[in-house]
Order: sequence, then structure tokens, then C-alpha cells
Amino acid sequence: MSTTSCYAAQSDQSLLEPFKIERRKIGANDVQIAIEFCGVCHSDIHVVKNEWGGSHYPVVPGHEIIGKVTALGGDVSHLKIGQRVGVGYMGGSCQVCTSCKSGLEQYCLEGFSPIFNAPSKDVGGFTYGGYSKSIVVDKHFVLIFPMGLDPAGAAPLLCAGITTYSPLKHWGVKPGMTVGIIGLGGLGHMGVKLSHAMGAKTIMITSSKSKAADAIKLGADEVLISTDPVAMQNMNNQFDFLLNTIPGPHDYNHYMNLLKVDGNMCIVGSIGPTAELNTEAMVYGRRSIAGSLVGGIKETQEMLYFCAKHQIVSEIEMIKMDQINVAYERILKNDVKYRFVIDMSSLH
Repeated sequence: MSTTSCYAAQSDQSLLEPFKIERRKIGANDVQIAIEFCGVCHSDIHVVKNEWGGSHYPVVPGHEIIGKVTALGGDVSHLKIGQRVGVGYMGGSCQVCTSCKSGLEQYCLEGFSPIFNAPSKDVGGFTYGGYSKSIVVDKHFVLIFPMGLDPAGAAPLLCAGITTYSPLKHWGVKPGMTVGIIGLGGLGHMGVKLSHAMGAKTIMITSSKSKAADAIKLGADEVLISTDPVAMQNMNNQFDFLLNTIPGPHDYNHYMNLLKVDGNMCIVGSIGPTAELNTEAMVYGRRSIAGSLVGGIKETQEMLYFCAKHQIVSEIEMIKMDQINVAYERILKNDVKYRFVIDMSSLH
């Protein structure tokens, strides 16, 4: 075991504060990583505040991890000491179910284990995440970091990047298609960049006219203001695919008629109950709604290489570890363009 510095929340009402945790002894299949950068995701806040239920304190968040290998278990042969690697939302899965064997660990039939706040044989009984100096991770869930990518800007690729890449890839986004990205935030801005790189005509759909200029800079071909009923009606039946990144409950019916016949809208932002769904637009256009959760390890590695090829990273604001509570407040006010990343060298 080894002791490492971190920031932790002791209850759903407490701020994140300096803390010490014990990391498990390195097993044969383990990789120890000194963390350089960790992205800050809204889901970190959900768990800290126990908004999804089941939070076990102390909570050490963080699941967009970039760092360098400092030690290897005896059965780890594909990595070397000093190599830069990444770790995302998943830290474990059963590895034997049909989903896991298909490279879809995020849909593990036994339930995958998040990199933080998951029951574990680790010291303390639960996993602790990336707001820390070091971490020990099973080799299967450690990703090779491609040369040529900025490591700080790449940290959010391990959540926001793969969460948007996976559905775009699954639904075959390619040149000749028209894709709408609904909502311009941490997920949405990655969706625009990736859809553009895949060659699709990419249209940002937002309620905020003030975000139009940013959307174009990020790679959008056009901007559709969702609060303009005439503009929305004029775009009916124009989209092959919609990626809906809005983080909270909202009316999905508002967007369904934008889809062509056989078009799909995929939900990656809001999880849980929502407004009543009117199936008329679905029945009369053979349109569908689906959801998607991060991506499997093989696909996440593929996404990193894709981003390296196209020089895609997240738009970030770097912060020090002791600025995390202010960062949380700003995220809740949508006051970040578009992702905070913690410089972990600021944690001592």
C-alpha cells in the first residue's frame, strides 16, 4: 500500500478539501500512475452531492486522468515505466459477459465499476478517483496516450470525448450526412469537433444566440436557434442524426421532427425521467430515440488515435487543485468554456 494526497468530500454538504488515502498494493495486472492532469466533469459534482444516490464518503472524484506510469505488475508487458497513459470512467468490469467480450465494457451485464465511488477490495472499500497524486488501475482499463496530443487538453477526451465519439461512430456519421449537435457545453463542443472531423455537415442546435460564434469556430457549418420556431420548422426532415447533450430533463419532442425518415436522436446528456414523449413523430417518420454511455476500452483507444490524427482536444481552462470548489460553482452557472482541467502538480 502507499499513501497519496488527494481532495475529498466528507459528506454531501461539505466542500472538497485536502485528504490522504491509501492506494492498494500493486498486483500482477496493475499499473501505478502518477497523475499529471485530471478533467472536471459535471458527473463529479453529481456524485459529490449524492444527486444520483449511493455516494459513499469520503468521495474522491475524477475520471478524466492523464499521467505517467511509475510501476507495473509482473503480468503487464505492453506498457513501460515513464510512459504517458490515460484512465477514464471505468476501472473494472466482469470481463466474461457478452458485452465485455464484445468490447462494450460500459454495458457490462454485471455492471462495470467506475474509477471512483465503486465498491472495491481497495483500502477503504471503495474506489478513489483522479483528484489525487497517484492511482493504481487494472491494466485492461489503462489507455495508451498518443504522441502529439496536448495532455492537458486531452484529459476530457476520456469522458466528454468518448461519450460523443461513441454514438457518432455507432450511427455511422460520415461525409454526406447532416448531423445536429444539441447543446453547446462540455459534451456539445466535443460533438461539434468530432462530427466535423468525420466529414458530416455539422449544425449546432442551441437556445443561446450568444453561442453561435463559438460554435462556428469549433467547426459547426451552421447554427440553428432552437427557440426560433420558424427556423426550427424550416429544418424539419433535414437531419440524419441528432446528438442530444443537454444535461437536464427537457422536452425531446421539440427536436424529433428535425429528423429525416429513419433518423435517430441519441441522448448522452440527461439521465433519468423526462417529459412525456409524444410518439407521433416517431411513428410517422420511423424515427427513433436511443441513449449511449461513454464507450468501451477498445473504442476509447480508437478515439484517442482519431483525435491525435485530427489534432482534436477539448477547450479547457486550467485550474489548481485548491480552486476546485470555485470551479464547481462555475460549472453549475455554465461559466466555463468548455471544461476545467486540474494541474495535479499543484497538489502537494
